[in-house]
Amino acid sequence: MSIQKILIVDDSPTERLFLAELLTRNGFAVATADSAEEAELKLQSSRPDLILMDVVMPGRNGFQLTRQLARDPAMQNIPIIMCTSKNQPTDRIWGVRQGARDYVTKPVDAADLLGKIAALA
Repeated sequence: MSIQKILIVDDSPTERLFLAELLTRNGFAVATADSAEEAELKLQSSRPDLILMDVVMPGRNGFQLTRQLARDPAMQNIPIIMCTSKNQPTDRIWGVRQGARDYVTKPVDAADLLGKIAALA
């Protein structure tokens, strides 16, 4: 699978900008959403090749949206990388149990994230 389009779901404007600039510089087309609800709206009109999902957001959190997408036959093939400040081993395990393919913690190491994306391609 070739990863070209990435949806960033994060309520922090700073994180969205940092990740969007990093990914755009590396040749990816990027869309952003600031909540689970906005992400759902974007997913209705466009399917990304990958989702970078924050956990701590107002409303539904990233674990909940990841679980929902992993159980949806139309969405379950879109890989999700959790991208969050929650850095406990139990958080990582819980993210994978919800359906995430990988997990990175903030502050995001650019080389680490790009490596994880390349491993999914």
